[in-house]
Amino acid sequence: RKHSVNRPPTPDGAEDQGNEPTLQEIINIKLIESGEKERLMELLRERLIECGWKDEMKALCRSYVKKKGRNNVTVDDLVHLITPKGRASVPDSVKAELLQRIRSFLMSAAL
Repeated sequence: RKHSVNRPPTPDGAEDQGNEPTLQEIINIKLIESGEKERLMELLRERLIECGWKDEMKALCRSYVKKKGRNNVTVDDLVHLITPKGRASVPDSVKAELLQRIRSFLMSAAL
């Protein structure tokens, strides 16, 4: 069975039986079921566009492709190059706003 480069293999159903979900998994389920995860993702997209982060990442990709040559770059190459830089350059204010929204959600969901 071939596994994706970007995500771990899906565990077999037999391995999961009997295991209680972790708090992180419970929170994720609640976020998805309530629609809050999608709202948070949209907020994140808006904030990253507003602060110029998206344009900065696009420029990094373009300069890398220009340097290496269009036919010599794969999407995986770009993902490996951009992911660490992208995560490190998200403004603290955006992280703080999202964290506050998640905390508010958890308080209202009584988790």
